[in-house]
Amino acid sequence: MPAPNLFQSFFQGGFECSTHQLASGRRLDIIASTKHDISAAADYSQLSEHSISTVRDGIRWHLIEGTAGIYHWDSFLPMLQAARETGTQVIWDLLHYGWPCGIDIWKPEFVARFASFAAAAAGIIKEHSDSIPFYAPINEISFMAWGGGQVGYLNPFARARGFELKVQLVRASIAAMHAILDIDPRARFVHCDPIINVVADSARPWEHEAAEGHRRAQFESWDMICGSSWPQLGGQQNLLDIIGVNYYSHNQWILEGDTLAVDDSRYRPLSSLLLETFIRYKKPIFVAETGIEDDARPAWLRYVCAEARKAISIGVPLEGICLYPILEHLGWDDSRLCRNGLLSSLPDAGRREEHVPLAEELKLQKHLFGQYKRH
Repeated sequence: MPAPNLFQSFFQGGFECSTHQLASGRRLDIIASTKHDISAAADYSQLSEHSISTVRDGIRWHLIEGTAGIYHWDSFLPMLQAARETGTQVIWDLLHYGWPCGIDIWKPEFVARFASFAAAAAGIIKEHSDSIPFYAPINEISFMAWGGGQVGYLNPFARARGFELKVQLVRASIAAMHAILDIDPRARFVHCDPIINVVADSARPWEHEAAEGHRRAQFESWDMICGSSWPQLGGQQNLLDIIGVNYYSHNQWILEGDTLAVDDSRYRPLSSLLLETFIRYKKPIFVAETGIEDDARPAWLRYVCAEARKAISIGVPLEGICLYPILEHLGWDDSRLCRNGLLSSLPDAGRREEHVPLAEELKLQKHLFGQYKRH
């Protein structure tokens, strides 16, 4: 099995960094609520004990650009410094569902503002680090378009405008990448979206075409970014640089119905989904998000890792697996504690409590992957 060459560590940690506004008007800031913003150095150091030296983390646009064109980096510089001091490689999310107040996401000004912010962030990172920078311009364009544009769940709380929002987000992502490359041509880009499987109910076989349409929609944003569809947006093959696939236990379902169980004959193995995605784009690929809550955590990691090894054995050059989220955190909608990470939601005297069963499973999986170990 070829060793990955993109990232410092095969196993990675993803810090949940959502900053969107809820329908109530309250804005989430998961980085702040987990105190990761003031504990980044300790968090990165603790992950290094698990041979995790590559992470996904977030730059919080709404804190940096409260006034158009005026940037305050005090919320970000300590995190950037922590990464440098601990030798941690970071994939920086520039937009994780949230943006500053007062911007209309539907208008051209949104694209221009986001591109300018991306260029400013690239300048700061280049000034403070010699490492090749990695960016995830807009996290989960497909999910955000569905949640925010189709069903009114996420900001901007629109309905029946999902494809329109997807096009706008792709347009903004492309503009941001060009702006970053003007600052630092070395920049690499990760595009994270869920990989899914949707099937028709066996009692309603006439819905097969509709289910397949939902399934194929998972590729739309990637197709636009690489220019194979909607080329008028300016997509190019080089912009679809690295594909990050997000995969959870609910990523396969019956159209208008229940989630498919792993033992359902209609459930597609993760290795099959990875192979399909790689064959379609032939780009570097990694599992950018995966996890589950409570006692199921070790078994889920075991399943994902087994499928990852199957994918590698049939020719998928998988670059890594990111445990996401790496910290437990409060839920978006109900503020309940989501016990879904390797580390606890809050630090105690500079360290976070570890979920021992998941830590032990991670240790076993690192051993099974063998040559992927970096430390």
